[in-house]
Amino acid sequence: MARTKESPKATSALGPAEVRKMYRNMLLARTIDERMWTLNRAGKAPFVIPCRGQEAAQVGWAAGLRPTDYFLPYYRDLGVMVTLGYTARQAFLSLLGKSEDVTSGGRQMPGHYGWEERHVITGSSPVTTQVLHAVGIAYASHLRGEDTVAAASLGEGSTSQGDFHEAMNWASIYKLPVLFVVENNGYAISSPQSKEMAVQDAAERALGYGMAGVTVDGTDFFACYEATLQAAERARRGDGPTLLEFKMYRLLPHSSDDDDRTYRSREEVEAWKDRDPILRMKNHVLEAGVMTAEEEGALRSEVQAEVDEAIAYAETAPYPPVEDMFTHVYAD
Repeated sequence: MARTKESPKATSALGPAEVRKMYRNMLLARTIDERMWTLNRAGKAPFVIPCRGQEAAQVGWAAGLRPTDYFLPYYRDLGVMVTLGYTARQAFLSLLGKSEDVTSGGRQMPGHYGWEERHVITGSSPVTTQVLHAVGIAYASHLRGEDTVAAASLGEGSTSQGDFHEAMNWASIYKLPVLFVVENNGYAISSPQSKEMAVQDAAERALGYGMAGVTVDGTDFFACYEATLQAAERARRGDGPTLLEFKMYRLLPHSSDDDDRTYRSREEVEAWKDRDPILRMKNHVLEAGVMTAEEEGALRSEVQAEVDEAIAYAETAPYPPVEDMFTHVYAD
């Protein structure tokens, strides 16, 4: 098992324009997330699962794959979806259950992503089921001789589920082109990692299956991007799957229905804000000369305007017609 010790910023293959795009994706995911939370607190949105604090890992691993690959994100992966082209308008149409929602036509809960055009496989509320689906897709790609990778993301709590271990075992036996992306934010809802597993890193679980396991600083976009690139290249060569563990911190409660004050201190949350991935990426683009302070400020204003327009559009968009209630539920 390998551990990424420092960020590979200096050797990153991304040029300035691509770095700016990745920073914009992170900012867009954060801004959408903040406004979703506000709409929930205002009684306009029923349920929100925030991504705040996990944007670097989400944008990083999605950017490290190809558009032809298959993506099986979990419910917190707004940053992944934005990187795949998911717009602010699409995000709020989904949040408010409107008929134009590309993920389900307004029929799914928020965060249950699916987008056939971008190879995003529809998720479900039971955790970890997407991991088995990813292995099945990778097995089919392997049998067909296709040059594609399937990547499933999950929280570290899901690594204790039976589905996860069945998937790991099958993938390692057949050396399938699949990535197990663990976004380790330290808590399985309210259970800290120390109550979830006896090992320090979830990536250590790869050892029992004879596959590569890598632990990465999940607040560092470049480290996450490079680790994903390397894992995907290994999968395409036929060298088998990789368990990627991105360690970060969830800055908000598990969901809009959760009170995280019951299981973690305010001091702990505040301490992690110094490693906020948005702040780290902002510091990089400014210090590296990728953007000036004026350009960075203009980008933030641009993103805010996009989100404002998206909310205004989504709030007035039509809901699905009542007669569609049983479509795809019962056979005609």
